[in-house]
Amino acid sequence: MDSLTPATSSQKEALLRRYGASGLPAAGPWNEAIAAMLDHRSVRGYKPDPVPPGTLETMVAAAQSAATSSNMQWTSVIAVSDPAKKKVLAEIAGNQKHIEQCPLYLCWVADMTRNAVISAEQKVDFETMPWLETFMVACIDVALAAQNAVVAAESIGLRTVYIGAMRNDPERVAALLGLPKQSFVVFGLCVGYATAEAAGEVKPRLPQSIVVHHDAYDGDAKAAERKAYDGEMATFAARHEMQASTWTQRVLNRLGPLKSMNGRERMRVALKTLGFEVR
Repeated sequence: MDSLTPATSSQKEALLRRYGASGLPAAGPWNEAIAAMLDHRSVRGYKPDPVPPGTLETMVAAAQSAATSSNMQWTSVIAVSDPAKKKVLAEIAGNQKHIEQCPLYLCWVADMTRNAVISAEQKVDFETMPWLETFMVACIDVALAAQNAVVAAESIGLRTVYIGAMRNDPERVAALLGLPKQSFVVFGLCVGYATAEAAGEVKPRLPQSIVVHHDAYDGDAKAAERKAYDGEMATFAARHEMQASTWTQRVLNRLGPLKSMNGRERMRVALKTLGFEVR
């Protein structure tokens, strides 16, 4: 489909699903790739059907085609198929059963070990390795790679959901997967075919008037826009019987109590245990 295809009813429907009527942006260039990305939704129920042969390799090829800072290629991927290991990972993630259900479960690793090996082999002290910037770059590399893989998977009819709860207990995850020092699972990813019950629908996002700024950050209060978005989310939540009915309430629930971090408040200690010296 041509990238400059004019607005169509399907495009308008896709934008309406993503933003709701109150936050509908102007229609622009459109094609099948953009349509697929706007159709993304997190799926938490999977059929046992296997993914097509070569899916992992195709996803990794897409992942490795993502931008990587200075071509350092900090990403590694562990495909977990052992039911016993998937069960433990599900427990670490707060008993998220879709980790056990999905036919393909991927752990995305910020892998600083590979480059540390070069340091040892070449007898060169990598002075930049312990700094926060380097660790951030590694995690950003992983996120960019994984999102490319998600787009690839969803373009062939598969569904996905990220599992940030791998960070609930990074040491236990690392031990289970046999990670060497200076390797860290940033998140997991379920991949497979959605069950009819879990197929879900596109979740509305904040209107672009809140997230897009021109030339400088616009600090003006966006109370009216946020209230309208809360209304869209309340309608969505009612259809899906979600506990937090509005986006504002979700923010309060997630960022208010420390217990909502589920163990991730000790991340600095965990990283030190895993061999990272983040300065």
